[in-house]
Amino acid sequence: MKIAVIGANGKEGSLIVKEAQERGLDVTSIVRDSKKSPTDKYLVRDVYSLKTADVKDFDVLVDALGFFGPNVKEYVPATKHLIEILNGSKTRLLVVGGAGSLYLDSDHTKQLYEQDDFPEAVKPLSEEMGKSLDELRQSSINWTFISPAATFDAKGECRGKYVLAGEELTFDKNGKCEISYADFAIAMVDEIINAKHQKERISVRW
Repeated sequence: MKIAVIGANGKEGSLIVKEAQERGLDVTSIVRDSKKSPTDKYLVRDVYSLKTADVKDFDVLVDALGFFGPNVKEYVPATKHLIEILNGSKTRLLVVGGAGSLYLDSDHTKQLYEQDDFPEAVKPLSEEMGKSLDELRQSSINWTFISPAATFDAKGECRGKYVLAGEELTFDKNGKCEISYADFAIAMVDEIINAKHQKERISVRW
């Protein structure tokens, strides 16, 4: 299986690359600087310079881009561009999503970021990632959006396991909703290989 990872040199992207390689997948990094590629195979592109010809031969394209601060407004146009270049192709798009757009109830009436006590500092990020998910839902491409737990720990341990959930925020028996970047990468590669949740948003936690 041939996959390409946009943002392959980032904290989550690099772990997805490592996990995919360890499972024998053929991985190409899409980076803005060749010196930062974690793989021997790479394309030097930013997301907006990617063209259909660049990605048409991959089975899966992973979007592990991170936009922060004023750049969070890039999530929607970046997603729209990826939809445009994947339209009509068989390449699946898997997205490293956010937890803020998970629903608080089974009726899907309220999202996590709409809570009164949700941190103001990350609300714009959650809103933009939620809008990107809406763009995917309205598209005709084959996508999967994977939301991490509410606490997404870059330095957390790798337990080698996770709980798969749906669109609602879920908790463990201790009332916690956590996962590490390393175990999220395992979940991502599981979905790449198994393709059990096409055109769906799923979530993962410990």
